[in-house]
Order: sequence, then structure tokens, then C-alpha cells
Amino acid sequence: MSLKHAVVIGGSSGIGLASAKLLLGQGYRVTIAARDQAKLKASADHLSGEVGMIAVDARDPAAVKQAFESLGSFDHLVLALGSGHGAGPFATLDMADLLAGFQTKLIPHAAAAQAALPFLQSEGSITFVSAVSAQAAMPGTAGLAAVNAGIEAMVRVLAAELKPLRVNGVSPGVIDTPWWDFLPAEQRQAAFQDFAGRTPVGRIGRPEDVAKAVAFLVSSGFMSGHVLTCDGGIHLAA
Repeated sequence: MSLKHAVVIGGSSGIGLASAKLLLGQGYRVTIAARDQAKLKASADHLSGEVGMIAVDARDPAAVKQAFESLGSFDHLVLALGSGHGAGPFATLDMADLLAGFQTKLIPHAAAAQAALPFLQSEGSITFVSAVSAQAAMPGTAGLAAVNAGIEAMVRVLAAELKPLRVNGVSPGVIDTPWWDFLPAEQRQAAFQDFAGRTPVGRIGRPEDVAKAVAFLVSSGFMSGHVLTCDGGIHLAA
């Protein structure tokens, strides 16, 4: 029996890479995809199992379609594309930056999912990775919330529209990933300590925490139309 094949876009770092590693450990064949060929190779070299890689810019629908054509039929798609555009207080939020948030996260998620449809097995799945800003009331995240809420809003609609293909999402909280590299190290650590103090579990998340939620949705054939919040409970404190 051939291995089930999962494609992880945004798989060269953070949540995407952790998800790829966990799925490989669970016996899946995994292809990781991202823009940076060198970074992809370095990530793939640290993975064990039947792993492939493909360099593609998810913001380019034609390139994504071509990538799927080169891969052929597969079983599961995980979309772990990040974007920092759209952050900041609403009173001073730059609408061009908010638009960039949609263009660099929501649209690539939707376009990649659409382009994958001819290649996904009907008993397979799509798993979107959004962010807890869509559900929490954190000041300074209205733009991020709008982008991620758009992704989450598609989940139930697509689960009904694309059945029997399963469609789910994972909504991570504050996770220690390269997404935070825009902050200098000291500011990043201070921010992490602040979030940890406001999170019921007493810490921020690790990519592996979210990967477990992703792998559950990929593997469970009875899960569709759900967004799992994996945030340590920080939405309760927001």
C-alpha cells in the first residue's frame, strides 16, 4: 500500500515544518513547499522519512497550479502561510498594509486550495492555518483579525461545498516561530513573557503544539468543518 501524501505549503519553517516532521513520523509521505529553495533544502535535510520539496511562491496562482501539476495526485493539503501585514492600532492602520495582509495570506490560502482541487483525492483534506486574532479581542490586531477571520469563515462553507473532501482549520495563539523575527531579540522575549503571563497554561506555544492539532485534522476522517483553537487559552484573557 502506498503512503498517503501530504503537501505542506509554508513547510520550510515554524508550524509548517513542525507539521511536516510530525506527519512524516506518522507514516505519511510529505512534500514541503515554500519560496526559498535554499531554506527548503536545509529544512528537508533535517527531516526523516519520504520527504520531497518544491519551491513555489504561493502568492503566484499560476506557479502554484504548475507546482501541483508537477506533483500529481495527492491526499492532504496543509496551508501554513504567514503574514505580518495589517498589524497595529486601528486608528493609525494603513489600509494599504491591511490590503497587503489579504494579498499575502488570505488570497494565497484560497488560491492554493482552489488550485489543488483537481489533484486532491476525494477522501483527503485541506487544513488551513489562521491565527487566534480572528477570535480574540486583542487591541492592535483588528487588521490581522480581519485577514484570519476571512480564512476561518471559508472552512465551514468549503466543508459543505467540497464534500466528501474534508476541510478544517487550526487557529494558533502566540507561537515561538520566525513570524516574530521582526522584533529585536530582547523585545521578542519581553513580548513572549507578557503573553505567557496572560495565557492560562503559563507559557507561549511551540510549533510542535500546533502541529499536533494539524496532524489530528489530517488523520481523522470524521473531522470536517471545524477550526481548532490551539492557543493555550489566551483568547480567554484577551
